[in-house]
Amino acid sequence: MASQFSLPYQLPPIDLIAPQANGSLITSGYVNLRNALKAWLVVKINQGNAATVAITPQQATSLTGTGAKALGNSGLTSQPGAQIWLVDNTSTSGGSDLLVAQTAALNFTTDALLQQKIVIFEIVPEEFLDIPNGFNHLGVSIAASNAANIVTATLHLYESYQGQSQPTTYV
Repeated sequence: MASQFSLPYQLPPIDLIAPQANGSLITSGYVNLRNALKAWLVVKINQGNAATVAITPQQATSLTGTGAKALGNSGLTSQPGAQIWLVDNTSTSGGSDLLVAQTAALNFTTDALLQQKIVIFEIVPEEFLDIPNGFNHLGVSIAASNAANIVTATLHLYESYQGQSQPTTYV
């Protein structure tokens, strides 16, 4: 019998950045993680130019990005960073679907190889958001690279409330 797991109910996708050229700085909107136990930020890159792509998850106090800053919790004294996984070449001809763990960090920069890539950040809100100071919203910033590099970002949340009608993150 198949597992009772359902992606739409248990890890609903939230679009943060629609596919677009990375010729200038891209900053997503922000979503509220107040009900999230864990979040996975999935960034896909179609690297058409040999320029690196720098990805920085950011926290804020509102949907509009008030006080946006890099991840970090002022209540923790030691913080190695979020777990990051990478597929450096997703091509079906010569690539792979194997996610390779990277060094834990609060941001990530790709190599400059011309490939399709997937970068995944695993974020535990109470570890990486400055919740004591009101930072409970998450977004992402992608530094300017090259217009031939196309990027998109999606957030998947594992929330404490699961089911057909989940609380909205757009507050």
